[in-house]
Amino acid sequence: MPAIPGRSALDYFPNQINYTSLKAAADGCMGCDLYKTATQTVFGEGRIRAAEIMFVGEQPGDEEDLAGHPFVGPAGRLFDKALIEAGIDRQKTYVTNVVKHFKWKPRGKRRIHEKPRAGEMRACEPWLEAEIQVVHPDILVCLGATAAQALLGKDFRVTQMHGMWIESSHAGKTMATVHPSSILRAPDSETRAEQYAAFVNDLKIVAGVIN
Repeated sequence: MPAIPGRSALDYFPNQINYTSLKAAADGCMGCDLYKTATQTVFGEGRIRAAEIMFVGEQPGDEEDLAGHPFVGPAGRLFDKALIEAGIDRQKTYVTNVVKHFKWKPRGKRRIHEKPRAGEMRACEPWLEAEIQVVHPDILVCLGATAAQALLGKDFRVTQMHGMWIESSHAGKTMATVHPSSILRAPDSETRAEQYAAFVNDLKIVAGVIN
């Protein structure tokens, strides 16, 4: 069944809204064309009830697409390391992405990440909104510009406002910081170390609230 222009995740929503029904329904989502080249839907995972923190990234990467779990690739491993240094237990958090399918372009035998278009993000947005409703986190942390602009407005600039508490309707406290994948793309080890330290510092601000 081909995706029909103007359709979105809402066309695939279950009648009853809870985590289990949402995740099952998202497995069959064809609200945009990204499902055609992705291995599977990668829905959010983590603590559902009493989640202190919800982290939102851009989209699953190559390893996430194959495994079916969010934040398990290189960026996810760096994320886990930073969480430990900041004093945050990932088991008490919920992690997800704005877009649930891996968008990529071929480069030789590799599948290279490609940024989702605005229309693709809009089509997928109902899943994220429902996740926020179900998880109801105390703190929402946007990882990277795509997540921040999707949830906090297209004019939001992570480079200028990372680590700052932002008022939003999504959670009691909301913050944006860099996506760990941007740290991995740093041009040299010195820059990478500086960006990683800043990332951990932002996470420590979050940890200071929950601890």
